[in-house]
Amino acid sequence: MTRDVLIRISGLQALDGESNDVEVITTGDYFCKNGKHYLVYEEMMEGFEGKVRNTVKITPDMLDIRKRGIIGTHMVFELDKKSQTRYATPLGDMVVELNTTRIRLKEGEDTLKVTVDYSLGINYQHVSDCSITMDICSRQKAKLQL
Repeated sequence: MTRDVLIRISGLQALDGESNDVEVITTGDYFCKNGKHYLVYEEMMEGFEGKVRNTVKITPDMLDIRKRGIIGTHMVFELDKKSQTRYATPLGDMVVELNTTRIRLKEGEDTLKVTVDYSLGINYQHVSDCSITMDICSRQKAKLQL
């Protein structure tokens, strides 16, 4: 895969029988080192000035996301493990708990897809069951369909 990639991040949050979908499409940098996949990309937060720099590490049994900027956190999704982190926002900090139940990684020549299913807790309260999917492809070979 080339260094210049297109990243589609889609998430599903289910709470009390209702679901909420979110999708973001952005460009970023990709590289592979010692069998681990890395992504670096920036995102803007609606309603706030400033950017968030995301660094993502992907392995078959882990998704590691670091956010720096107006949002700050280090979230680790490891299969069958619970993790806890501080999620700092311009509106205040939260304690975020993640319990990862499934990780799927599919690698292709010019593509990479990772899906993580997890339960989300905020400030020690279960909030919802969630899923996040990251579709990464070489920007030159991208076939974007909305």
